[in-house]
Amino acid sequence: MKVVDFLKQKKEILAQNPFELKDWLSPTIRDYWIEFLNKAHNSQLVNWAREHQLISNDTSSTAHKTIELHPKAEAVLEQLSQQLGEEIHVGPWFDITQQTIDDFAHVTQDHQWIHTDPARAEEQSPFKTTIAHGFLTLSLLPVLTESVDSDNPRYPTAKMTVNYGLNQVRFPYPVKVGSRIRARTRLCKVNPIKRGLELVKEISVEIEGCRRPACVTESVVRLYF
Repeated sequence: MKVVDFLKQKKEILAQNPFELKDWLSPTIRDYWIEFLNKAHNSQLVNWAREHQLISNDTSSTAHKTIELHPKAEAVLEQLSQQLGEEIHVGPWFDITQQTIDDFAHVTQDHQWIHTDPARAEEQSPFKTTIAHGFLTLSLLPVLTESVDSDNPRYPTAKMTVNYGLNQVRFPYPVKVGSRIRARTRLCKVNPIKRGLELVKEISVEIEGCRRPACVTESVVRLYF
């Protein structure tokens, strides 16, 4: 089915739910979609997209403004621009113990038996043992990517590093107790922002001896200078 036919078919639904199309799109595809619309010469298509709030009516967006960077930020931008698409870090192995899982369960109040009851897990779980919370794996990203070492910061010239958020997260395979995990990081994007840089990184958490990852996510980090 052609895209135009698809949009025509969905016209009434989109009119009632203007944000639905954006929900269907992954963050990466959404970026390409917005870029396409911004460059499109078909004014009818652009007006339709603006009417349904798929792009902004503000033509003076940050993306079209010249941002003056601090010299230190310019140096980091030049360095990182040469690493786009590359794997920039492989972290150390981290042991997932039952104590680590129990401590996380205590803090989050998530005591589901698949995480905290080894005897029941051995008897009833398809994994025959306890598994780590998905959010436990996610919460370990700072240490797995070695981004919290104050003695050896990854971006020493930046005054502050801020975890701005995650574009998407998936947990393809559970982490069994006793497993070792580590993170592999690939640099996807680096863009100038006011007073700094915004980095988008794809992080994959691998399980030792397992071909499927424990977690795959796109992390957004901001550096301020």
